[in-house]
Amino acid sequence: MNASPTPLPGRPVRGSTTGRSLMAALDLFGRRWTLRIIWELGNEPLGFRPLQRRCDGMSSSVLRQRLTELQEARLAEVLRDGSYALTPLGQDAREAIGPVIEWSRRWAAELADAPPTAAGGAGDGQRNRS
Repeated sequence: MNASPTPLPGRPVRGSTTGRSLMAALDLFGRRWTLRIIWELGNEPLGFRPLQRRCDGMSSSVLRQRLTELQEARLAEVLRDGSYALTPLGQDAREAIGPVIEWSRRWAAELADAPPTAAGGAGDGQRNRS
């Protein structure tokens, strides 16, 4: 299904032919649903179907692919009971995105308080007739 292999440091990834670790991480985290899966597994291990429900019913094929990638990247593992959990490295990744979440809240609040700019209205279909 996914033509590109799991992004890993030392392997060419989007944005880096050498596979710099930051670029590999950004490639992995930038894949659709990856951060959501990490977030949902952060509180407790989950079986496949409960995880799928928590991720707004994403397709089983995409969930399977992302879980495989997270396992190859050593961020997630399958427990003996068949549920999925974050590894210690996966928990570290989840904690690392905390500051980004806080920043995004400040960003959203800032934008909510700001008046529209000329650039912000450029895509609304209205033309400036002055």
